[in-house]
Amino acid sequence: MDTFTPGSQPGEARLRYLDADFEVLKPGRFVLCAVTRKRIALEDLRYWNVDTQEAYFDAETALNRWKLLNGRD
Repeated sequence: MDTFTPGSQPGEARLRYLDADFEVLKPGRFVLCAVTRKRIALEDLRYWNVDTQEAYFDAETALNRWKLLNGRD
């Protein structure tokens, strides 16, 4: 994670998702799950897709999205 301190700016953050980290492009307290649209606090963000630049609320949501994107129901 970038040296930015999560939670220091209100609102939605904008991130660049990297392989094992992310870069804060616009400070904020949360991002939205690409599937559920639920808020994910930056300190709780664990699941994302580098290729699609999407964040996911939890492992199940991430897996289901991966299956959908890769034609594996």
